[in-house]
This record gives sequence, C-alpha cells and structure tokens, in this order.
Amino acid sequence: MLQRSPALKRLMDVCLASFALLLLALPMLFIACLVRLSMGKPVLFRQQRPGLHDKPFTLIKFRTMRDLRDAHGNLLPDDLRLTQLGHWLRSTSLDELPELFNVLKGEMSLVGPRPLLMEYLPRYTPEQARRHEVKPGITGWAQINGRNALTWEEKFALDVWYVDNWDLWLDIKILWWTIWKVLQREGISAQGCATMPVFTGTKQEENGRT
Repeated sequence: MLQRSPALKRLMDVCLASFALLLLALPMLFIACLVRLSMGKPVLFRQQRPGLHDKPFTLIKFRTMRDLRDAHGNLLPDDLRLTQLGHWLRSTSLDELPELFNVLKGEMSLVGPRPLLMEYLPRYTPEQARRHEVKPGITGWAQINGRNALTWEEKFALDVWYVDNWDLWLDIKILWWTIWKVLQREGISAQGCATMPVFTGTKQEENGRT
C-alpha cells in the first residue's frame, strides 16, 4: 500500500526535517548560546540509543542538565541536575530540535517510538521489543496520547500499535497533534520525576500471571 511505503516516509522525513532546520536555524543558534552561557561545554548531549532493529546510533539533543556528582563520583538524580533553562527546554520540547540531524542521517524518523536507553533492551518482553521494528521518532503515537504521564507498559503498547498501524496519514496526524500538545505542555514528566522513572522490566510480573 502506497501510504505505508517506507520510501515515501523517508522522503517526507528528509523534506520536512530540511525545511525545519532552515526555518529554525537562528532559534537553534540562540538556544545553543543560552546553553553555553548557563552550563558551559558541551552544548549538545550525546548518547547511544537503540534504533531500527536495535542498531545503536548517537542521539543528539540540547543539554539540559549539569554534570553534578556525589562524593563517590556518581551522578546525582536528574531532578537535582536539571537546570531552570533545561526545564524550560524540556517543557517546550526545544531540547529535541537537534534530533532533526538524526532524521536527515536516516537514524531516526520524524514519527516513531521514542529512542530509549540501550540498557532497556534486555528488559523488554518480546511484544514490547517490537517497537524497534520501525525507526525511532522525534514524536510518536505515545507522545500525543499521554507522553510521560503514561506508565511504561501503556507507552510500549501504544508504540507497538503504531508499528502495526502506521501510514503517512497517521504520521501527518501525529505531527499536527504534536504541535498542539507541545503548546499545551502536556505530559512532560511522570509524577515525582524529572521525566520518567527507570524502566526495570515487566517480564517477572507477566510470568507471575501465567
């Protein structure tokens, strides 16, 4: 079916990401200067994340947290390292803008399940792991249906639903609703967390019910 063509999805990604980078070049430069002045170097946060079929890639975002550690050299909790500027960047989703370069490189799509941590891979159930059957996205079905206000299990169920049902019209709908959700600043963080608690897995719980 034409609407589920990966080639057309890729074409839409390249065209829209290129246009967005041209349109947002000056605002991104301004944000980079703010990050540099408030937190110093580096301006960008880089981290290995799993992409299509679990293949690692380097995600890039604007930095939102300081590198603060305890007496043993361990990073302090996210809520203690998140700066006021970082909170604003996250609440407006402006910290995600550099991911447009990941889209141009073909590592991400504009729409897809969010790329999480490499350490989560062995914690997924087989059904949850299906979220990696498509490229990760800057936004996705879970992001417009609750974002970080959802539980991990709810988010993964929505991700798998997207894998089974995506088409270009759904992607356009998600992009449109993402703009609205960002303006409303809905679902930015889970209760009591800067973003989401660590995903520790659901396999034991599910095995206990079988």
